[in-house]
Amino acid sequence: MGQRRDSSLPVVAGVDGSSSALAASRWAAREAARRGAPLYLVSAFGWSGKRHLGDPGLGRYRDAMVQEAWRTVGAAADAARHAAEGVEVSEMTVDGFPVPLLVTESRTAELLVIGDRGLGGFTSLLVGSVAIRLAAQAECPVVVVRGEDSVDAGPVVAGVDGSPISEAALGFAFEAADARGVPLVAVHVWNDYAVGAPVPHPGEWGAVEADEHRLLAERLAGWSEKFPDVVVRREVVRDRPAHALIEHATRTGAQLVVVGSHGRGSAAGLVLGSVSHAVLHHSPCPVAVVRS
Repeated sequence: MGQRRDSSLPVVAGVDGSSSALAASRWAAREAARRGAPLYLVSAFGWSGKRHLGDPGLGRYRDAMVQEAWRTVGAAADAARHAAEGVEVSEMTVDGFPVPLLVTESRTAELLVIGDRGLGGFTSLLVGSVAIRLAAQAECPVVVVRGEDSVDAGPVVAGVDGSPISEAALGFAFEAADARGVPLVAVHVWNDYAVGAPVPHPGEWGAVEADEHRLLAERLAGWSEKFPDVVVRREVVRDRPAHALIEHATRTGAQLVVVGSHGRGSAAGLVLGSVSHAVLHHSPCPVAVVRS
């Protein structure tokens, strides 16, 4: 088990009153304990501060929303404290909508955590537009908690493609495996599109695969020196990247899958890669999305 790394930056979890958000709160609490970090639980409710002026009925409705937000975050705090005794937990309710508020919180956070499905409505936190937008916009790694609650066994699985985005995700994955004292499964996927040039004869695939093995070894070497206690399992497969990561996570009983995010794009302003997008929707366990 790696040494605890005390951090002054918090782990932030967005909560909305759903069972998925409670699972995210418990996961975030255990992660905060590993990092020696405080945990901030944030419940947002969409409301314009001026809408109720001059209308007592709307004012009372807003007050009810505030009370419900506090009940939501209080329940999440109880779940977090039960999951990781001794973790410093702060409760926050904020007037606004989840994505911009949580993106703001991410600027001063170690990690942002949400559940994979919410209650629905504007303040819901679920895989879909909210999770995809957060994974693309947040300025810290984002974890979407999926799968069975309280499953902290099995390896960490990470996708490796040699890009700067992949390097950032790989560093996160090594640190996660080290903190948990579990192996890291490094999955490098190749196919005839990724090779970069057409292969004239099927018999040459063996040479290409050998090159891919060397590439993976080179990418892992520096990280293995930095984290010598992490046992690394190298997997080089000819497959579709998302399918390979999900398959390895399922087969190994992984507790976390780590992928990279392309971050900001030029057209819509936000881009989450197709691999990250697919893994977020189909992984059997929590998924960490890491930007370079």
